[in-house]
Amino acid sequence: MSQVDLSKLADSPLFKGIEGKEIELLSSLFTQSQIPAEKTIFIENMPGESLYIIMQGSVKISQMLAEVNEQEVMTLGAGDTFGEMAVIDEGSRTVTAQITEDALLYSLNRNNFNKLVSDNPQLALQLTLNIVKIFNMRIRSAKEDYRTMLIASLSRKG
Repeated sequence: MSQVDLSKLADSPLFKGIEGKEIELLSSLFTQSQIPAEKTIFIENMPGESLYIIMQGSVKISQMLAEVNEQEVMTLGAGDTFGEMAVIDEGSRTVTAQITEDALLYSLNRNNFNKLVSDNPQLALQLTLNIVKIFNMRIRSAKEDYRTMLIASLSRKG
């Protein structure tokens, strides 16, 4: 793992409202990893500790519906963020993330996030607000998917 250059991600929702110098400061807190296809980044119910940004490749996000029945929730690609709540909340992962195409990931772990909170609370607040906005967007999308599924289910019964 090595330090990253986040300047290419200035348009990312994760960095909305964060200026060049602040992005430079954040770059020192992120690391990068090259990860081959089929590798699992994290598994549902394991403790979370890092958020990830996909620079290259793709990641399948899935959730167990039953002991042997896994459901794909979404596939993410370059520029997408996942695992973002792990830096804020010490709870367990709610999904599994697996690389589907060789990937270059940038990650921020909770220790570095907490260092940011101590050293630069204003920047940490903006990053936290962006994380919450990304999370809320996903909840709204999931709610809409659930609604569509319910309507389809009800129309089959009727």
